[in-house]
Amino acid sequence: MLRQRLNESLKEAMKARDARAVSTLRLILAALKDRDICARGRGNVDGIDEAEIQQMLQSMVKQRHDSIEMYERGGRCELAEQERGEIVIIQNFLPRQLDETELTEVVEKAISDVQPAGVKDMGKVMAFLKQNYPGQMDFGKASGMVRGHLTA
Repeated sequence: MLRQRLNESLKEAMKARDARAVSTLRLILAALKDRDICARGRGNVDGIDEAEIQQMLQSMVKQRHDSIEMYERGGRCELAEQERGEIVIIQNFLPRQLDETELTEVVEKAISDVQPAGVKDMGKVMAFLKQNYPGQMDFGKASGMVRGHLTA
């Protein structure tokens, strides 16, 4: 379904002559094609699944945030704005991200559901979060919150 939305959005962007959207969507589709080729090499004929596509999109957003930070430090505001525009386009294909309060609630719920014995069970809590909230949070931030709760 996500693949189809990406392809349809590319066609719409081309018709609308939206150069930024066209280039961003082509970049996404190229990365997707590359990951599909790697997956086929591992025996997965259909390519990557929806969850992996969402992870790919999230990593693309994170890369752009990192680039924005570097561009702003280097005084290249026009490039930072271009990256922000790409983030908006990519985020159209991701589920709504949990805000800080929701993230805290979800982490606390995951900890109560999993009942970890300590920091050594952090992986179990993170697996629970990834399974139940795919694409809805920054798992790096969630990891820090889980670690904080488990060490407290």
